[in-house]
Amino acid sequence: MGSPDDRADDELALPARRAGSFGAHAAAYAEHRPDYPADAIRWALAAVAHRRPLTVLDLGAGTGKLTLGLLDAGATVIAVEPDEHMRAELIRRLPAVTAHAGTAEAVPLPDDSVDAIVAGQAFHWFDLDRAYPEFLRVLRPGGVLAALWNTDDSTVDWVAGLKRIAGSSASTALPLLGQLELPDHPLFREHEFEHKAFPHRHRRTAESLTATIGTHSHTLVISPQERAEVLARITAYLRERPETAEGEFDLPISTSVLRSTLRPVD
Repeated sequence: MGSPDDRADDELALPARRAGSFGAHAAAYAEHRPDYPADAIRWALAAVAHRRPLTVLDLGAGTGKLTLGLLDAGATVIAVEPDEHMRAELIRRLPAVTAHAGTAEAVPLPDDSVDAIVAGQAFHWFDLDRAYPEFLRVLRPGGVLAALWNTDDSTVDWVAGLKRIAGSSASTALPLLGQLELPDHPLFREHEFEHKAFPHRHRRTAESLTATIGTHSHTLVISPQERAEVLARITAYLRERPETAEGEFDLPISTSVLRSTLRPVD
């Protein structure tokens, strides 16, 4: 058994391990993660939707799950993703999109270069004290900052049961949505964040939903033995539930969006 200091170091290192765990599984991530509903994307971009061209930075773009929805909304998208494997998968799937290596804390774009910054399933990984000045630097006056998360709808009984049995030893809680706030800044409007949730669905089978959970960071950083045990437990549960036992079904999702608008400089 490690010392208390060793355990504390492990706990501090776990978020970084989880944040960096996706690259080796980029193809599975692209195949099995859900997309984002069009109405959520439109709401996120509403304040700048009239701009032509509408240039949007997809920050922490991963394999392009949100990128594709932004393209469908009529945006010109610049993707920034730190993991080379995730970025390569994005480029393979969306070769026309400009994709850069970079982070929220060091955005590789010029000042006043984008109308909106969006982050899908990534905002909680950012070091906001360092990222916030970068957001302000690259956003044009009146620009939008928005973050989107897909979360399973645990108000549904079988989904709540799945959540109870799907945990691993790395399932430390990430910050709740209400705890994700940017530092105060006078350039952002009062009541700086608006929040809205949108219903969404992900068509799955017992096997493909197990594969989806297998792309979650808490199942990627554990030992192969524990990973096999967790995924087997999930598959068994899904095969036992009447809602999910046979064929395809819809996983109910709630897509949460936070948005804020940069106040134009007087």
